[in-house]
Amino acid sequence: MPSPHSQACLQFPSSSKRALQSSSLFSLSTISPKSWIVSFARSSILSVLEDAISVGHLTISDSEGTHYYGKYQKGCNDVHLNIVNDNFWFRILLSGDLGFSEAYMIGDVEVSSLKGSMDLWLQNQTGMESTMSSTVAKISSAFTALYNSFLGQTRSQARLNAIASYDQSNELFKAFLSKEMMYSCALWGEAEGGVRGDLEMGPSPGDLEAAQLRKIHHVLRAARVRPGHRILEFGSGWGGLAIEAAKSFGCEVDTLTLSIEQKMLAEERIKEAGLESRVRVHLLDYREIPAEFEKAFDAFVSVEMLEHVGAKYYNLYFKLIDFALKSKNATAVVTASTFPESKFSSYQAEDFMRKYMWPNSCLPSATALITAAQTSSQGRFTLEGVENHAAHYPRTLREWGRRLEANLTQDLITKDYPSLCNPSDYEVFKRKWQYLFAYAGAGFAQGYITCHMITFIRENDTPVLRCD
Repeated sequence: MPSPHSQACLQFPSSSKRALQSSSLFSLSTISPKSWIVSFARSSILSVLEDAISVGHLTISDSEGTHYYGKYQKGCNDVHLNIVNDNFWFRILLSGDLGFSEAYMIGDVEVSSLKGSMDLWLQNQTGMESTMSSTVAKISSAFTALYNSFLGQTRSQARLNAIASYDQSNELFKAFLSKEMMYSCALWGEAEGGVRGDLEMGPSPGDLEAAQLRKIHHVLRAARVRPGHRILEFGSGWGGLAIEAAKSFGCEVDTLTLSIEQKMLAEERIKEAGLESRVRVHLLDYREIPAEFEKAFDAFVSVEMLEHVGAKYYNLYFKLIDFALKSKNATAVVTASTFPESKFSSYQAEDFMRKYMWPNSCLPSATALITAAQTSSQGRFTLEGVENHAAHYPRTLREWGRRLEANLTQDLITKDYPSLCNPSDYEVFKRKWQYLFAYAGAGFAQGYITCHMITFIRENDTPVLRCD
């Protein structure tokens, strides 16, 4: 997806540059404090962009004119931002990409291509970060205390505060997930045209279902499950993997969730499949697994739940897996969205994901998880395999976006959230999900985030060569 150019060129219109240089704090001193700060934010951000954009082309239009950054070339990533509300500048100055997400959700900015804007940010990340950490960013910190005064009590801000706290409904996820309702990265094979099949030959009905079934089978084969095996799963979702493990692999499954809504729907689906005697859904925190789970399981699986564990608890997480798995001939398979090692930190600042999608989440790195597994098990785990599925995530997200557009309606969502009867509030809610799919898709496509599947076996267990 990246569109690198050999000529890194930035052209800032000379008239605009002179206008910026001639602006002074004195000339702004006679206007209102809010107008002064918005004007300062605007000129500061435009100055940052002058030094930051070296790949692609950006056009910004607002009430004061149009500005161009980078060098336009045929086929390049060409993005146009139309600033509808001047609060946009203040949000960006104070909150960077989080401020951009908020401006998009509430309609303060119109974007020609949401995906293109994400790519532009990541393609110019080095320049963005170096300039944002300059004097402009330091000065902007002085205005942080004024944020609530200017933005905190507006109706737009109230809408953002509301959607940040919603517990998503089952009906929402039914609108964009495939039939088994796996809210995780699918694996795209040749039958679906691979990871770019939807772009090169167009999506077909059933593609996502096939890719998600392939993912479930891939995880279960890696876990070496056999008929009669007992599986422990952290993170039930809506029961997709547990149902398939019981139905197609002949296993018993104990699966844990903290969501009452998910538990109810999972149990409904398990009953419909006639698997009540083989799949048990526990409303239980993984840290509270009972004593009778000790050495009771042949396999452990967890699909994209680790993002909610937090670095502080990685050792405990794997200690409990060690506690629950049999001492021999037992396998653990965990998958998670991850940071590359160079980006991982146990402290992760608030961004769009952590504020509006998964509060207090923390992306691990593959190395952090492997280290925690070895430390907490005192060497009783052997690393069997590490796979990076990041290339498969952008297509998964694109398909979710298509299904959301096709299936989500205001009437459907207001059954669970009556407050979204207001069309403006519903639009903010929908834009949050559109933003997620573009934001995450660009991150996976350009290596900013990764998606690992890590497999452990017991010490002295025989390795297995898989050719799937």
